[in-house]
Amino acid sequence: MNAFTIKDLENLSGIKAHTIRIWEQRYSFLNPNRTDTNIRFYSNDELKTLLNIALLNKYGFKISHIDQMTSEDLSQKILSLSHLQAQQERIVNDLIKHMIDLEFEQFESVIDEEIFKRGIEKTIIQIVFPFLERVGVLWVTNHINPAQEHLVTNIIRQKLILGIETATSIFSVSKQCILFLPEGEHHEIGLLYLHYLLKSKGVKVIYLGANVPNKDIEFVCKVKSPDFIYTHLTSVANNFNFEKFLTQISAKIPNQQIYVSGHLTAGYKKRIPDNVFFKTSLTQVVEFIGTLHG
Repeated sequence: MNAFTIKDLENLSGIKAHTIRIWEQRYSFLNPNRTDTNIRFYSNDELKTLLNIALLNKYGFKISHIDQMTSEDLSQKILSLSHLQAQQERIVNDLIKHMIDLEFEQFESVIDEEIFKRGIEKTIIQIVFPFLERVGVLWVTNHINPAQEHLVTNIIRQKLILGIETATSIFSVSKQCILFLPEGEHHEIGLLYLHYLLKSKGVKVIYLGANVPNKDIEFVCKVKSPDFIYTHLTSVANNFNFEKFLTQISAKIPNQQIYVSGHLTAGYKKRIPDNVFFKTSLTQVVEFIGTLHG
């Protein structure tokens, strides 16, 4: 975890690699080491420094002025940012910093504080999802240790489960759904959030969890006859065939409405079975759930 590439810094900070290289030449806040083959790599501290600098630069501070700031000045300026979006981005940066330094008690404390202030639903949308989106890039390239991924996601998972347990609804909805992740998919955060949203709208949820074979879904559908089933795909296994999954699940339960969301839906160009419906963004998911009490 002490060797980030310049591409990692670009993905996490939003600053283009070309700009990072220019900043290195002109200013003193980044001093990368190099491999034997002359490839740049950056430490934890340099990543954290760049996150701070990128945030201040985005909200109006000139790089030449930032370069003259002490670490204490930098921290104070970041805390003074009043723009709502800037405050949310600062919190996401704090979560990233706690994660890379293995400060999991502090990580959980930040999440708890935001839930207290915003509630579980806004915390997930405004803080947790942006955090997962940014660090997810590193999970794909294996620059984050799997143990760190599991610890971080388990903390978030625990908060969601608590939110589900305490969720109540002012609506009376006579709808029932099945939530599941297909074989090869183990990332439950998105599905748990769906569970929370559905329960808060009064929908009865049968939660099958992760890595569920199609035959098990077929069996539960025959017994329980839900109004619809739903899956959210985050980071499926390399051998997962999305087209094959859609074809097989729609054939096994042809009279069942099947909803699918997650990143695989956004770029899918092939024919979608008639009983399958995509929700390609969080906005579409929330809008769909909002129609269920009508």
